[in-house]
Amino acid sequence: QVQVVESGGGLVQAGGSLRLSCVASGSIFINVMGWYRQAPGKLRDLVASITSGGSTNYTDSVKGRFTISRENAKNTIYLQMNSLKSEDAAVYYCYARMFGKTYWGQGTQVTVSS
Repeated sequence: QVQVVESGGGLVQAGGSLRLSCVASGSIFINVMGWYRQAPGKLRDLVASITSGGSTNYTDSVKGRFTISRENAKNTIYLQMNSLKSEDAAVYYCYARMFGKTYWGQGTQVTVSS
């Protein structure tokens, strides 16, 4: 069984930075890991993803501001979020995908104050 645990959310002023971390345990190999976010009243949307080979994908609204990285040996990913905006405020969910199955974390809240 794979467990996904996020950390690093919190309150930050607009223009500030936060770093989210996510660890997936219980499996030797995980293909894709990434982050979704969900703001109140909105759908859960993909923010960024990274494969085991290091290929990354970002939603347009965070390109140039967010960076996803990965430590394969630790099944750990990070999301460095810079120049945060009010519209980035949401619950951020980490996911890990292997053999066609997706595992989700509980989510971590990111609040951006203006």
